[in-house]
Amino acid sequence: MKLTSVDIFIILLYLFSTVVIGLLLKKRAERSKKDYMLGGNKLPWYMLGLSNASGMFDISGTMWLVTLLFVYGLKSAWIPWLWPVFNQIFLMVFLSMWLRRSNVSTGAEWIGTRFGYDSSAKASHSVIVVFAIIMGLGYLAYGFIGVGKFVEIFLPWEIVSQYVPFTIAPQYVPHFYGIVLTCFAVFYSLLGGMMSIVWADLIQFVLMAIAAIVIGVIAMMALNANPLAVPDGWMTPFFGARLELDWATIIPEVNAKIESDGFGLFSIFFMMMVFKGVLVSLAGPAPNYDMQKILSTKSPREAALMSGSVSMILMPLRYFMIAGFGVLALLNFDKLDLLVSGQIDFEQILPSAINEFVPTGILGLLLAGLLAAFMSTFAGTLNATQAYLVNDIYLKHINPDATSQRISRINWAAGLLMVSVSIVLGFFAKDVNDILQWIVSGLYGSYVAANVLKWYWWRFNGAGFFWGMVGGLVPALSFRFIFDGVLDLYTFPLMLLLAVIGCVVGTLMTKPVDEDILKEFYRNVKPWGFWGPIKQKVLEEDPDFQVNTGFRRDAFNVFVGVVWQTSLVIFPIYLVLQEGVPLAVTGTIAVIATLVLKKTWFDKLPQDR
Repeated sequence: MKLTSVDIFIILLYLFSTVVIGLLLKKRAERSKKDYMLGGNKLPWYMLGLSNASGMFDISGTMWLVTLLFVYGLKSAWIPWLWPVFNQIFLMVFLSMWLRRSNVSTGAEWIGTRFGYDSSAKASHSVIVVFAIIMGLGYLAYGFIGVGKFVEIFLPWEIVSQYVPFTIAPQYVPHFYGIVLTCFAVFYSLLGGMMSIVWADLIQFVLMAIAAIVIGVIAMMALNANPLAVPDGWMTPFFGARLELDWATIIPEVNAKIESDGFGLFSIFFMMMVFKGVLVSLAGPAPNYDMQKILSTKSPREAALMSGSVSMILMPLRYFMIAGFGVLALLNFDKLDLLVSGQIDFEQILPSAINEFVPTGILGLLLAGLLAAFMSTFAGTLNATQAYLVNDIYLKHINPDATSQRISRINWAAGLLMVSVSIVLGFFAKDVNDILQWIVSGLYGSYVAANVLKWYWWRFNGAGFFWGMVGGLVPALSFRFIFDGVLDLYTFPLMLLLAVIGCVVGTLMTKPVDEDILKEFYRNVKPWGFWGPIKQKVLEEDPDFQVNTGFRRDAFNVFVGVVWQTSLVIFPIYLVLQEGVPLAVTGTIAVIATLVLKKTWFDKLPQDR
C-alpha cells in the first residue's frame, strides 16, 4: 500500500500543528527558567500524565514491542520489565511525592537538597549531570535510529532522490529521514519548552488512540476468518525454566531470532529482570523526561496521580495496537517485506505491517501519530537534557546572573548541540534493540546503587554518591567491549558490586553530610528507610512531626500495582486474540486490583493542592 494524498495531507497537517504550537507558546516559555523547563508548575496532573504516556508511545519502542509479541507471544508481556516498566508503580505509590517535595528543577539540583554544597556534593552534582547527558544522548540516538528505519518503508529513497540535489548511500537513508523529522521536534521543543511538549503530546495521543482502536479491530476481524499458526506456549504468559517456543515448523527464522536475543533460559532471565528492576525502581526516576514531568506537577499529590495515570492511559491502548499488528503480521507473514541487505530484520514487522494492512486515511493518522510519538520522546528527552546543560552547568558555573533572554539563547544552543551529537551517535548504533539493551541494562544499571542509597540511608554522602556513580558508569561504558556478545543484563551483578563498593567506601572514608541539611531534607521529603539518628533529632526539635510509617502499606501497594499494570498489558492482547476465559480472568484481576488500590493508595494520598 502506498501513501495517498489524503494520508500525506494528514501527516503534513500534524507537522504544521507542531510548528504553530511552538510559535504560540514561545513568549510564555521565555518568561522564566521555570516556565520553560517546568511549564511554571501550572499544568494539571492529567495533562502531564497523558503527555508522559504519549512520550512513552514512541516508534522505536513500539517497533520493539511488536517484534517481541510476534516472537514470544504472551510471554512478551514480561520482557519490558528490562526497562523496568513497573518503575511507574513505585513512582505512583511513593517516589513521585518524595521527589516533588524537594521543589527543584532537575535531578542534579536535587543533589544540593540531599548532600549540601561542599566539595564532595559538588562532585556528586557533576557526575549526575554527566550521567544525565550521556543518557539523554542515548535516548535521542535510540529514537533517531527507530524513526529512520520506520520512515524508509513508506518513502523509498528511489522516490525521494528525484527531488533532492545529492546522493546518499543506502545504509544512511534512515539517518537522513531521522534528521528531517528531528528538525520538527527540535523546533517546537526549543521554542515552547515544557508547555509546547505537553500540548503537542495531547494531539499525538488523540491520533494514536484512534489508530490503535482501528488496528485492533481490523486484526480481530481478520482473526475471525483465519486461524493463527503459533507454537505451543505462545498463548500463555506462564513459563518454565526454558522458553520452549519452537518455531521450526512454522517460521524457522524466528528460532534464530530467539537465540540471538539470549532469552532462551527464561526463568534465569526473568529473575535477573526482577532483581535489577526492583533496584532500579527503588532508585527513583533517572534524570530524563519522566523526572521533568514529575517536577512540573503542582503538588506531591498531583505528582503521584500523574505517575499513576500513565499506566492506565498507556497500557490498554498501546497493547491493543501492538497485539493487532502482531496478529496481522502472523496471519500474513508471507506478505511482509522484512529483508534488509539479504537478511530478515524482525524490527521491520511494524512498518511493513502498517504498509500492508492499514487502510487509506487511517494510514495517515497512524503515521502522523507514530511520527508524533517519535517527536514527543525526542522533544521530552531534549527538554530534560537541556535543563541539565543550562541549569546545572551554565547557570551554576558560567553565568549565574543571566537574563531570561540570555537563558533562552543558551537553551537553543544547548538543544542544537545535543541533537548534533546524538545524530552522530546514531550513525554508529547497530539497531534499535542494540541501543535499547545498552540503555536499560547498562546505563540504568550504573545508576542503581548510588540512587537507592541516597533515599534510604542517612549516612550516605556526596563522596559515596560520586564514587558509586563512577563505579557504575565506567562498567556501563566499557563492559560491552570487555564481555563481547554477552547480554548486558547478565553483567549487571558485577556492575552493581563495583558500584556498591564505590558507594560504601566513598561514604565511610569521608565525613557525614551536615546535620542541618539532613534534618531539612528529612522534614521536607519524609522518606522511610534507615533514617533513625536524623529522625530522632527532628522529633527532639519538633515532637509533633509526622514520621512516615507507611513502608508496609507502600510495599503492599507496589505489589498490587504491578499486578494491576501487568493485567492492563495482558488484557488487550487477549481481547484481540478473543480468548474468552483468559480475557475474563485478566479483566477480573484488573478490577480487583483497581478496587484495592482505591482503598489502600488513592484514599490515603495527602490532600495538598
